[in-house]
Amino acid sequence: MNSKITEQQQNLKDPVCGMEVSRSATNEGFEYQGKAYYFCCGSCKAKFEAEPEKYIPQAT
Repeated sequence: MNSKITEQQQNLKDPVCGMEVSRSATNEGFEYQGKAYYFCCGSCKAKFEAEPEKYIPQAT
């Protein structure tokens, strides 16, 4: 049995609300500064698009 999780099956965290989302189950994706972000719904995506820096952890 292959224990590797494919990229499309991987669960990710919505950066706006913190909900776990599946890359393969959501249509709400957005690329910002070369990184893909995924969202549980259109309203979380819209909030992120308006203020992405508010939701991206800043490196110290």
